Amino acid sequence: MLEDAFFGSDLRRLKSFALAAAVALLATQMLAEFGIVDLSRSIYLTSSIGLGGAILGGLTFGIGMALVGTCGFGTLVRIGGGDLRAIVVFLVLGLSALATMRGITGMLRLMLIEPLSLRLSEGYDQTLTSLLGAGSAVRALLVLSIATALAVWALADGRLMRSPRLLVSGLAVGGAIAFGWFATGWLADDEFDPVRVSSLSFVAPLGDTILYIATFSGARLNFGIGSVAGVVAGSLAAAMLARGFRWEACDDARELKRHMTGALLMGIGGVMSMGCTIGQGLTALSTLAVSAPITMLAIACGARLGLEFTMTGEWLPAVRKLFGAST
Repeated sequence: MLEDAFFGSDLRRLKSFALAAAVALLATQMLAEFGIVDLSRSIYLTSSIGLGGAILGGLTFGIGMALVGTCGFGTLVRIGGGDLRAIVVFLVLGLSALATMRGITGMLRLMLIEPLSLRLSEGYDQTLTSLLGAGSAVRALLVLSIATALAVWALADGRLMRSPRLLVSGLAVGGAIAFGWFATGWLADDEFDPVRVSSLSFVAPLGDTILYIATFSGARLNFGIGSVAGVVAGSLAAAMLARGFRWEACDDARELKRHMTGALLMGIGGVMSMGCTIGQGLTALSTLAVSAPITMLAIACGARLGLEFTMTGEWLPAVRKLFGAST
């Protein structure tokens, strides 16, 4: 998506993503407005804004994503298509995410995030409307304005309309984000066995999936694990139907090292930023969390830096190119 936009002048995939964001935002806010989902119970609407995690984690995730060539969601899709490299990425990404949530690199996460977090006044959370002190009418107008702007930008030039697969993908992914909130916030709502309200994200759930597989008898399924399994199963089914399933592996040790390094960075950065391109770019955005645009901007900068490095093989020229400096 970002590589096409940066170097190929092809914005169709990015516009598909924008359409997904518009659908997710509008549908999710409707669920919240009708009292079906309480978004204040999500991890995104905290009483502080983790600027350090959003910026540093986003940059780290973006670099890792560029080295791997896809995000956590894309990794799962590749696994379903028979890509053995993606299995390596899945394992490294999941384990590094677990370590950053609960293990040794978790100390680094706390050291970087806590001092750089912006604490909000009592009664406020990091939704845009809360920070603006806006009421329900202004909130509805804001949601409608943002969703309309995203949809108009995505559809205005007609290129996305001429790409049915990308058009349907954008609508489907946006709808899936809203369904995730509905599933965890209403279908799974049980006052005797409460679950965290959540939707799609593909960093921490990869680690939870590995932990579930390793400790099956002592673990329990959740929405994140189910979504990981669902993406792999759906990708496998699609590959089989299209007769596109084929085994693929790394060409050499250098490619394997690049994939493993990228996966490590994605796992660490994705947990620090509390989400990936899907988790922050769509799921957090659908709650109007201000962390979403900050994190996505950082991911885009990190991805540009990582892509420049993959072409030059050196970091310093890549940094100079990112900031427009001559080499």
